[in-house]
Order: sequence, then structure tokens, then C-alpha cells
Amino acid sequence: MAEPLQRALSRVRSLALDDQNLVRALGTGRRKGAVPRWRRVELRYVDLKSGRHLQVTAYDDTQAHTSNHATGEDCARAVDALLGEPFGNWHVDTATETHQVRVTKKLEALVHTAARSADAAAPGTAQQRAHDRVKPRLLAEDDPVLVALGISDHAGRVKPSRQAKLRQVEEFLRILGPALDDALESGRLRAPTQQQPLQVVDLGCGNAYLTFAAHRYLTASRALPVHVVGVDVKEQSRRHSSRLAAELDVSESMTFVRGDIGTAAVPHEPDLVLALHACDTATDDALARAVDWRAPLVLAAPCCHHDVAAQLRRAATPPPYPLLTRHGILRERFADTLTDAMRAAVLRLVGYRVDVVEFVESRHTPRNTLLRAVRTGAAPSEQARAELDDLTRTWGVRPRLVELLDARSS
Repeated sequence: MAEPLQRALSRVRSLALDDQNLVRALGTGRRKGAVPRWRRVELRYVDLKSGRHLQVTAYDDTQAHTSNHATGEDCARAVDALLGEPFGNWHVDTATETHQVRVTKKLEALVHTAARSADAAAPGTAQQRAHDRVKPRLLAEDDPVLVALGISDHAGRVKPSRQAKLRQVEEFLRILGPALDDALESGRLRAPTQQQPLQVVDLGCGNAYLTFAAHRYLTASRALPVHVVGVDVKEQSRRHSSRLAAELDVSESMTFVRGDIGTAAVPHEPDLVLALHACDTATDDALARAVDWRAPLVLAAPCCHHDVAAQLRRAATPPPYPLLTRHGILRERFADTLTDAMRAAVLRLVGYRVDVVEFVESRHTPRNTLLRAVRTGAAPSEQARAELDDLTRTWGVRPRLVELLDARSS
């Protein structure tokens, strides 16, 4: 039964300010006709040298922003400011209960409270607070998946040579979580059940680092029923990943198949398509396949962009831009930007809302762009068509994704 929104938010405030019992509070989504400053916020208490603080981690489109607020007035001001944002949902875990608040279109609150099991409650506050001034990880360093992947050693310590890989895994999961929340809360993505789990397909999974990490995060951290399919052209990759899934005892919810990105047979049409570092036009193959499936959510991190770079070398550079392509290194970098801009534009024309965000910091890898696409089914505007046509005509290039989609529609 609905109740006044302010009454429900006052209850959330009391729970959030209880530094003895709060495990975690999470604000997500948005109310009808309003957009909060952050896509998602997480609140928990940590014990610093200067005393107990409320740690707030706020996520925008590209990164996480963490701030600490001393208990008392500073903490109360921070909580009041966040409760003033038009979030559509609040989820609060205490040591003994879970509280869920959903804001309706009429700006009332639907509230659900349930007891937490002893197993869930026991490690909560103590474990979280013990991580004094350490950035919370979505997968613990001693997680069995990280050990099996060779990122951590058998003592649960990250190998020095695998720090960059762990950082890549973590940043990908930090993008995956809010993207999934937004798609679920907006109704673009159906809520998974045990009978109909979330279907995930990773196209061009390679060694499957991010495939296994995504499965572990979705099943262990998010407690979602999931089935993941990894597709790669190499039989060696299929055998290796299948063996690893068996060792981790997840073979029932993870399947690996050998095949081309564009034609490989998968058991079910996916809800979520991943294409992470597929080389050159393999990313276009993956995006085209996702469009064919009408996949509700797509996350693609392109790798090299040779196709458009080669087209730029053959085409005459339009004035007044010759300086952009005169030097090889600048032409290659411009080709990267142009390729992903065109991919985003094409996806918008076929009914997707697209954001282009930073995957990992450029100091860790130059291939750090990620396309995040949510299917809305909206018809494209004439302006959007004209912008893409003007861009391709000006530079004398034709996106591979356009060719693939045109071939399917003919």
C-alpha cells in the first residue's frame, strides 16, 4: 500500500543516520519528470583514524566520486542533500532488515521491509568498516574467480603483474552495475527470475576475464539469476573457459561456444550483450548482432579501428582539416574518435539511447572508450539522420556497421 513519500524518506533518513546498524543504503533511478544529479549513490559507515564517518560514493556517467562525512551535523547534511535528490528508489540494508522504497508516478512511496538472515547480517557492518580508507571492491581480491583467472595468487593477493587487469575488471563492473539498474528501473529490461534468468552474451570473449567477472558480480554480489554465454572464434578459448567454468562449479549458468560473432548459435536471445575489446570491425559485427536481437542493453568497448583509418588514408581530407590527418599518429587517433562517433549515431538511428563513456583511465590503456546503449525503440529524428549523412559524406567514409545493417535489411 502506498504511503506519503516524506514519511518514507524520513524513515530512510533515520536508518541512514544509524551508524551502529546501517550496512548499506543505495539510491538509484529517477522520479517521473525529474533527473537526480547522480545516477546512483551508495552510503556506508567506515572507521577512519579521525573517527567514524559516513562514506558516500556517487556515480555519474563516467566515474565514482567518494566523500566522507563525520557523524553528526556533517553526516546529517549529506544525507538530507541526497534524500532531496529525485531518486526513484532507495534500498537500505541494516544489520537485521532490508528496506525498499519505490517512488510511484503519483509521488507516493511503496515500502517493503523484510528480515535479513543471520548469515547475511552477521558480517555486514564489521566487515565494511574494517576496510578503513580502502576503496571498496566489487570483487574481493581473494574471490575464487580472480584466483582462478590468475589475477590473484592462491593466498588471495593480487599479483603485481595483474594490477592493471584487476583495475579493468573493477571499472567494467562499476559501469555494468548502474547500467543494469537503470535498464531494470526504467522497464527497458525485464526483471530476471529463476525460471527466466537474465540472458547475457559476451561476443568475442577471448580469455573471458570480464565474462567470468560479470557472471560472478551478477550472481554473487547482485544475487540475480543469470545465464552467460561466451562466444569466441577460437576452439582453444572455448575449451579453456569451459574447463574453468567446471572448476568453479558454474557450468550450469555459463556456456561457451565456438563461432563467428555474426553467426554463432546461442541458446537464447540475450537481454544484455557484451562486446569487450573485439578487434576492429568485430565490434561492428557484435553491435549488428545485438541490433538483430533487439537486445535491451549493450555494453561495447571497441579495440583497434583500422577500417576507418584505412578509409581516411584513401580519401581526400576536406578543408580546413588536413592538419588532422597529415601525421599518422593523429590520423589514427582521429579515426578512433570518428569510428565510435559513427557507431553511436547508427545505434541511435535504430532505436537505442547511447552514451559514450570512459572505460578505464587512459594512463592504463589507450583503448578506454565504452559504448553504453539501451534500447528504447524510439524512431530516429530527421536531424539525427542528416548529421550522420553529413559526417560520412564530409570525410568520405562509410561505417562498417551501416553496411552490416543494410545487408540484413535488404
